[in-house]
Amino acid sequence: MLISMNWISDYTDLTGINLKELINKFTLATAEVEHVYEMGTEIRSVVVGEIMSVKAHPGAEKLQLLKVNIGTEIIDCVCGAVNAAVGIYVPFARKGGRVGDRVINETVIAGESSYGMCCSEKELGISEDNSGLMILDKAHEPGTDILEFLPLRDVVFEVDNKSLTNRPDLWGHYGIAREISVLTKRPLKPLKVMDTEAFKELPPVPVTIEDKEQTFRYSAIRIENITKNHTPPQMKIRLTYCGVRSLNLLTDLTNYLMLEMGQPMHGFDNHIIQGIQVKTFPVPVDFETLDGVRRTVDTDTLMICTAQGEPAAIAGIMGGKSSGIGDHTTELLLEAANFDGTFIRKAAARLGLRTEASTRYEKTLDPEMTVTSIKRFLMLLREANPGIKVTSSLTDHYVKRYQDRTINFDKAYVDKYTGIDISVEEIIDTLSALGFAVKYKDKCFTAAVPSYRATKDVTIKADLIEEITRIYGYDNIKGKSNKSLISPIRHSVEREEEYRIKLLLADRFGMNEVHNYIWYDTKANKELGIQTKPNVRIINSVTAENDTVKATLIPSLLGNIYKNMDQIPEIAVFEIGRVAEGFDENSLCREKKKLGIAIASRSMTEKQTFLKLKEVIENLTDAIKNSVPVYLAYNTDQEIEGINYIHPVNAASIMMNEKNIGYFSCLHPKVKDRMDKKLNIAIAELDMVELTAIEKETIIYREISRYPGITIDLSLLTDKGIRYEELKTIISEFNCDYLKSYSLIDMFEDDTLLMGKKSVTIRFEFGSDERTLESKEISEITDRLLVLLGEKGIQLRG
Repeated sequence: MLISMNWISDYTDLTGINLKELINKFTLATAEVEHVYEMGTEIRSVVVGEIMSVKAHPGAEKLQLLKVNIGTEIIDCVCGAVNAAVGIYVPFARKGGRVGDRVINETVIAGESSYGMCCSEKELGISEDNSGLMILDKAHEPGTDILEFLPLRDVVFEVDNKSLTNRPDLWGHYGIAREISVLTKRPLKPLKVMDTEAFKELPPVPVTIEDKEQTFRYSAIRIENITKNHTPPQMKIRLTYCGVRSLNLLTDLTNYLMLEMGQPMHGFDNHIIQGIQVKTFPVPVDFETLDGVRRTVDTDTLMICTAQGEPAAIAGIMGGKSSGIGDHTTELLLEAANFDGTFIRKAAARLGLRTEASTRYEKTLDPEMTVTSIKRFLMLLREANPGIKVTSSLTDHYVKRYQDRTINFDKAYVDKYTGIDISVEEIIDTLSALGFAVKYKDKCFTAAVPSYRATKDVTIKADLIEEITRIYGYDNIKGKSNKSLISPIRHSVEREEEYRIKLLLADRFGMNEVHNYIWYDTKANKELGIQTKPNVRIINSVTAENDTVKATLIPSLLGNIYKNMDQIPEIAVFEIGRVAEGFDENSLCREKKKLGIAIASRSMTEKQTFLKLKEVIENLTDAIKNSVPVYLAYNTDQEIEGINYIHPVNAASIMMNEKNIGYFSCLHPKVKDRMDKKLNIAIAELDMVELTAIEKETIIYREISRYPGITIDLSLLTDKGIRYEELKTIISEFNCDYLKSYSLIDMFEDDTLLMGKKSVTIRFEFGSDERTLESKEISEITDRLLVLLGEKGIQLRG
């Protein structure tokens, strides 16, 4: 939001104050200032000029030769403006002067010399109007510098809107002026408004409010005999400097009041609308807004309608094209209203139409501003057009009032939370200057919260502490040591393990962590041919096609790989994020936290990529739980119904403590071909909740034997269907104190050589803590082991 210091100075005296220092102080105390602009510094040596003569240019049809009186001399000028006429006063940039980026020099145009330039409003930065010369009133003599009567020099600062989200009172210049008056300790001048008591006997504007839930207050008045619709230059300058385009007097006034007070207003052409209904429609309606776009307005959106029930405006967002005011409007029905901020925000989101008005309404505006803004509008309109006639009373329907809020606190509370001794007088002065009605009795403060801070901003005692300390100045508070009891904080196992997983994946395996949106990227999934199960959908999603909440992280990770694979030949990414798996019995999303991993490589084979991911998983579980998982064949039909990116063969479920904690797989060939046939990809997804719930294995340490051990590799012939886990179960039945450990070395399958069997090579380590084993003993142990295996149908490969 852009703020003009010239505008602020209307309400608090800034004489002698360093504006840049003041703006910095505003940042520290109130809201962050992003930029400061010095406006009008590019205007130099522009004076009032009277056009004395206008002749056609002999060599150019669209140009004219002017003689311009600037007080001390008459200057020749070549001009192309269509409205140049004898006797009018215009801004004239003299030779050596400057307008914007243009330095004015003597020049020859189509063979004729020109010694200056007559200026339009756009050239002076007053508005976007470049259709002709700016015509000045004749109150100032030719030769007068325009900076003497046009406030083109200004300091404008831009406030970060996010820092004002909780301060609806600061969405207008008057609210900002109130803050600055407190910071400078100078009085705040009241707004000048028109007294409407003289109109109270006139007939009211017919206003019917059907929806009393969303409408808090609705005020309106009727004005006729509007004969002038030209905006004063000062108002145009302020609107332009604050980023609003000047259109006509009536429209500009509504915008001006919105920027000044923070209260949106809307004007209807009274020839078209004589009465108002505020309601919702039972069925969606098509409606053309002021921007010329036809929109479908749903049944939950509040509408301003004519007395006959025809839609005329979307409440709090934008007016309708058919009833809007224009250059030739002579009768005005003016409204200033207050609506439920939440409803306005939701309606704007549904329509995809966020305006300056809706941005303010959604902040929960003060309902007390509606009547004041109408009175202010009337005064400004009468100054610009003295002949106006008010033809109705000021109609005011106050439907819903905010509760008066009073907060009690004592000085001990202030001292405790600020850590400094702020005097009673300073507390009272600060809060009073901010608009709080403060009483101090029996060492206790009572602060009545003003309406413009009571809608949602100031609700508890701590809010008053913030008001006191920010005006006192955070930079004035000197740091000091405090004595307080420190107790240890028990770390969350889940958070600690999550951090260790991230560190391990990033540090040991060089993976990159990513954070994706919580919804599926439908366009990317379609491009890659990825199918996903139907899941929880987002109502009124900003992007209609991206309305399904993710039940798995893998499609997003594949999207990350797809977008980067042309630049990076080897990609390894992971994400820990929340997904939703349908609804629970309370119709709430069943949220789960998952770990997704994806490895993509052009240098490794598919098998190598698959085994690399297996290595990652085992390192991860070993580091976190001191144990490694076992694997089961993935049941493709049951477990991936509606999903098409898991490989039909090269996939495995990950088991720990007999719990399924996830899976890992090669990418399905069909999806792989859509991405890149030469890129081998392996994916894994683990359930973080299940992983966290698994008890950590206790590490048992034993003394290393002083005697050498013996290692024997046995290649065993087994049935093809037997898994290594089953072999481990059989071997565990072998009772031998000298068998220290065993591990899988290799598996080999060949139907021709092994005739339907497979070869499994296992390395056995034997040893004793008391002596060196003899070969004869090892042979006997091995024979006993082979007998046990033989009983289970497992033979030594010859």
